[in-house]
Amino acid sequence: QVQLVESGGGLVQAGGSLRLSCAASGYIFSINVMAWYRQAPGKQREFVATIASDGTTNYADSVKGRFTISRDNAKTKTTVYLQMNSLKPEDTAVYYCAATRLGRNFWGQGTQVTVSS
Repeated sequence: QVQLVESGGGLVQAGGSLRLSCAASGYIFSINVMAWYRQAPGKQREFVATIASDGTTNYADSVKGRFTISRDNAKTKTTVYLQMNSLKPEDTAVYYCAATRLGRNFWGQGTQVTVSS
């Protein structure tokens, strides 16, 4: 089992920044991909960014150049971050952390990000 706990969400004005964190614990060895997804009210959950164990990153077109995903691997805990700059009202959503380990996906509980205009 892998446990994921997100933090760092909140309310910010358009143009501002937030940094989300996701702490992964449990059977963190062999986690090969960690990712951020988001779900706005009335919409389906969508991909935001991924980072592989070798550091390779991938971003949704809507966040390229504004968001940065990074990863910190420790012996007993892996943490993934999402630095969000130049935030827009359309970035408002619940942001979820996800991890893939041996073909199985794990999800966090989500953290709310609200961007006011």
